[in-house]
Amino acid sequence: PVRFAIDRAELVGADGATHAGVYDLAYLSCLPNMVIMCPSDEAELFHMVATAAAYDDGPSALRYPRGEGVGCTIPDAAEILAIGKGRIVRRGSGLAILSLGTRLTASIEAADLLSAHGMSVTIADARFAKPLDMDLIDDLAGTHGSLLIVEEGSPGGFSAHVMTYLANQGHLDGLLKVRALTLPDKFIDHDSQTGQLASAGLDTDGIYSAARNLLPQSSKKLARKKAKGA
Repeated sequence: PVRFAIDRAELVGADGATHAGVYDLAYLSCLPNMVIMCPSDEAELFHMVATAAAYDDGPSALRYPRGEGVGCTIPDAAEILAIGKGRIVRRGSGLAILSLGTRLTASIEAADLLSAHGMSVTIADARFAKPLDMDLIDDLAGTHGSLLIVEEGSPGGFSAHVMTYLANQGHLDGLLKVRALTLPDKFIDHDSQTGQLASAGLDTDGIYSAARNLLPQSSKKLARKKAKGA
C-alpha cells in the first residue's frame, strides 16, 4: 500500500511553465488498482490524509496544490472517506458541473453567476480521479441535459476517463451535451497562479463561459438579457 503525497499538483505560478503538476492525472489514472485523491480545499485534504493513512488495499496518491487554501474551517476530527465516492455540493437541474480538485470553488462561483440569471446548476465534487464514482456520473448524466467536467490538468486525464465511461454506458447516445474543460495542450507561461488560470480558461469567468455555452439558446438569451439589465 504505497502512498504518494504529490506536492504542487496543478498550476504553480511563479515556479514556471515546466514545473506545473498537471500531467500526473494522465499517467496515474491508467494504472490498475490506483486510487487518486484530489481535495477541493484544506478541509478535504485533512480528510484525505486520514483516508490515505487508513487505506491498505493498494497504491494511492494524494495530490495537493501550491499556495493557500480557500480559508475553510478544519473539522475537529478527520473522516475516512469512502474510496471512489464523490459528493453533491449543490443540487440543481438542467446543467451539472462535475469538478475535480481545487476548481470546485470557482465552479461554485460560476454557478452563482448562472443562478443570478435564473439558471439552476448542480455542483458535484468528484473527490477521486480514480476509481470513478460511476453512480454519481450516472446520476448527473441521467438527470441533466448538460454536463461540464472541470479539471486543472492536461488533456487525457480525469475528463478523458469520464468521457469514456459515458460513451460506453450509452449516455452519449441521446440528447445529453457534455464538454470537458481542461488545461490546453501546451505549456502555460510563467505568471501568477491567478493569471495562469485565467489564461487557461479555468477561473470563475472561464468556467461560467463554458457552462453558459452548454445552455439551450433560450436560456443563453435570457442570461444575456438579465446580465444587461443588471
